[in-house]
Amino acid sequence: MQIVDQRETAARLPAPKLIAALEQMFVEGCEVPLRQSYKIESASGESDGTLLLMPAWQKSRKLGVKTVSIYPNNRSRGLPGLHSTYILFDAETGAPIAMLDGDTITSRRTAAASALAARYLSRVDASTLLLLGSGRVASLIPEAYTAVRRIQKVMVWDIDSNSAATLVENLNHVGMVATVTTDLESSVAQADVVSCATLSTRPLVHGKWLRPGTHLDLIGGFTPTMRESDNDCYVGTSVFIDTDEALAKAGDLLEPIKAGVFQKEAVCARLEQLCRKEHPGRKANDEITLFKAVGTALEDLAAACTAM
Repeated sequence: MQIVDQRETAARLPAPKLIAALEQMFVEGCEVPLRQSYKIESASGESDGTLLLMPAWQKSRKLGVKTVSIYPNNRSRGLPGLHSTYILFDAETGAPIAMLDGDTITSRRTAAASALAARYLSRVDASTLLLLGSGRVASLIPEAYTAVRRIQKVMVWDIDSNSAATLVENLNHVGMVATVTTDLESSVAQADVVSCATLSTRPLVHGKWLRPGTHLDLIGGFTPTMRESDNDCYVGTSVFIDTDEALAKAGDLLEPIKAGVFQKEAVCARLEQLCRKEHPGRKANDEITLFKAVGTALEDLAAACTAM
């Protein structure tokens, strides 16, 4: 069994290659059982953890499982609060093939899925990207989007302006034209694509700021209490999701449904339906599109197979 570290895992997953692999996996499909969650008790009861197991497989091809250990109190120990690994097996024999860095798998496939959706949902001439967030996933969004659109300008907003400035410096260093922004309302109104990769629990983007033709990408929130968009973002908007799980887990969808401004039946399509050409995606240049994703083990499997 090969051991593929963080650096090598990233090197094996360039955005164009990974986007193509995700699209192919969504077309082919795979088995994705519900993830399993286990509470791991500590001796003191003060540093309990959670273990998540996320399997997926294709019959007679590859089987993979991502393990995620979440220990919120690790910060007091000077350690990350989350650790993740990915183990890839031969689905026919069960023989282990490789262990890869799970954090890298997750962050790179999240950015790639965002760009894959934007290929179908953003305007073909989209050139200005507003990025909310500057963490690990957010930092990968510009690279992924340049694989599907001619992005000429990137604006970066973060609650931590120093973190935003660091990302902008890194983007400029690799040849992108990037700037820090502190005015969200003005920046949203200028952007062709607004991509949110934060852990916010309050709406950051307001629907009244979105101009016709904008694509709003929401990939940060993954629990019922997390939100990056307000209810107005769902009025007169074409809404797309990565999987049906988004309707059960994402506060960005649950809250407007609860408020009666959006219904589950109004979802235009899932990402697999876009990839299979069962839905055309964006239909008009002045259409406002919205993509809400919470992630799926299908994407993890596609990334791991691509890396090997």
